Amino acid sequence: MGKLDDQVAVITGGARGQGRSHAMTLAAEGADIVICDIAAPIASVPYPLGTDDDLAETAELVEETGRRCVAIKADVRSRSEMDAVAERAVAEFGRIDILLANAGIASGAPIAEMDERMWQDTIDVDLTGIFHSFRAVVPHMIARRSGRIVATSSIVGRMGAAGAGNYVAAKWGVIGLVKTLALELVPHGITVNAVLPGGVRTPMIMNPAMFPAMVPDIENPTLEDVEAMFAKAPPNGDLIVPEEVSQAVLLLVGEYGRHFNGEAITISGGMSAGTT
Repeated sequence: MGKLDDQVAVITGGARGQGRSHAMTLAAEGADIVICDIAAPIASVPYPLGTDDDLAETAELVEETGRRCVAIKADVRSRSEMDAVAERAVAEFGRIDILLANAGIASGAPIAEMDERMWQDTIDVDLTGIFHSFRAVVPHMIARRSGRIVATSSIVGRMGAAGAGNYVAAKWGVIGLVKTLALELVPHGITVNAVLPGGVRTPMIMNPAMFPAMVPDIENPTLEDVEAMFAKAPPNGDLIVPEEVSQAVLLLVGEYGRHFNGEAITISGGMSAGTT
């Protein structure tokens, strides 16, 4: 028996990276999965986003575990599209037990140089997208008086990061949104938490377009420069693998997560030692 037998999880940003890892981890523990992803470019994002093929591949990997997976192309920036995702989940499976509001993008520039589009796209996906995901799913959970919600923030949700004011602001906002919703949902038996990873080995950061934001003091930095930078953060400063984050998520949504509520759980290889 799995830890999540016959539960239903909705996961945003599920085409690849942490979203794919979460989908496979929860499916391996018995959950049926609904994944959604924009699966299309966003102009201000300097690296390729997931594709239709990535979304289909995640669904296939989930189904190899023996669980069902519904894959939906949807943009978290759209309230109506997220409402449709929730409605499809309920139509297919009868309920939603778990929401992982995971979709996110990264871009950056010094605030004095950042254009409006770069700012707005990041806020729209990384913060408003979380709100839209909550707003779509929470009424279904309230009706059943049960549910577990986990949102993806970042270690920079507790610190600053030069050249990434848009991303930092969004991830700080996610923590405030999570803590507020946790308070609001106490009477309904629903828990709401955030995970705050440091650098995770996913396509979002494992690409040359993002290396300068992570290693601003080196001209034309390489992957080796990025890994060397993370290695300076003791005691375990290497890049996190998505499965490590997925195991934290599994704790929060499983039987032993019931007393975690309104929490912001850091997974940062030592970076959080320098934050409050």
